[in-house]
Amino acid sequence: MSAQPQVDYETLADPDLAVRIAARDPQAVRLVTRRNNQRLFRAAWSILKNRSEAEDVVQAAYLKAFAAIDGFRGGASLSTWLTRITVNEALERRRTGLRQAARLAEGSVVVMEEYRDKLMRGSMNGAPDTGLARAQIRQILEEAIARLPRDFRLVFVLREIEGVSVEEVAQALGVPAATVKTRHLRARRRLQQDLDPELRAALDGTFPFAGADCDAMTERVVQQFCTPTPDK
Repeated sequence: MSAQPQVDYETLADPDLAVRIAARDPQAVRLVTRRNNQRLFRAAWSILKNRSEAEDVVQAAYLKAFAAIDGFRGGASLSTWLTRITVNEALERRRTGLRQAARLAEGSVVVMEEYRDKLMRGSMNGAPDTGLARAQIRQILEEAIARLPRDFRLVFVLREIEGVSVEEVAQALGVPAATVKTRHLRARRRLQQDLDPELRAALDGTFPFAGADCDAMTERVVQQFCTPTPDK
């Protein structure tokens, strides 16, 4: 009996990966989550502006998407499909949070806004002074982006930081391509009022979600989605 040929997962098309994920193949789940973790995290953060909330949303979105992946038809890329689900999950989380805040306010309970998570910044390389300058630039950028209106912020992060095409953003958000272009342009104009041109070169390092964070997210999804349970 001849040995089965090894499958090169990196070369599999999205529909083939979807089939393997539906079969709860850990290797397919790991590949897809590692490819999309950062984009989905950035999209969720753009809506929620909170790191731990964004991580929770991404994990929930993966589990929801993978449980329904039999419905993936390949009309859009797997990344676009996951982005749309993540955005919807984040919007619902935000609406829930606003309702809870309103109920607390009615009870005269003071809600303290959580302090910014300094771990949002990337690791600092090079000399101490250089590292400090980079961290300060990232903080300035993140704070300026956080002040953008939500719709502008989400489009800006996906287009400018993640490099997603206009068409793919439009598909993910369910809006016309012209709307994506307009929101992106207006976001850039607002930021240009706050930032010197040279600061925009540091955009690539903002809102990092890689390394141990990325691996931990992947393993949580694999464990929850691929580990058999008695009722399955």
